[in-house]
Amino acid sequence: MSIELNTVLYPVKDLDKAKATFTALFGVEPHVDSKYYVGYEVDGHEIGLIPNGHDQGMTGPEPYYDVEDINVTLAALRAAGAVVLQEPTDVAGGLLVAKVRDTEGNLIGVKQAARA
Repeated sequence: MSIELNTVLYPVKDLDKAKATFTALFGVEPHVDSKYYVGYEVDGHEIGLIPNGHDQGMTGPEPYYDVEDINVTLAALRAAGAVVLQEPTDVAGGLLVAKVRDTEGNLIGVKQAARA
């Protein structure tokens, strides 16, 4: 089973200020720049800014791990005591994402690429 951390999402209240900060940090412009999402690709990792993410329940940065089978992974996380906060959801083109809260209260996101 292959698992890789390659996405971190940050909730932001002021998108323009956050963009300036992350552009300065990474030294590159975002590859996605919309009022709904701003994304940077940094060494093969996706760093995303979520405008008004706090209003969507985000309390801080959220890591997302790529998994081969999101349902198998969620079953294992449930068995370990995690609580599923978001069942697998197709967010675009077959990309499935889900979110759990572990036994320590931490958020863990998982994503499964579209299957060919």
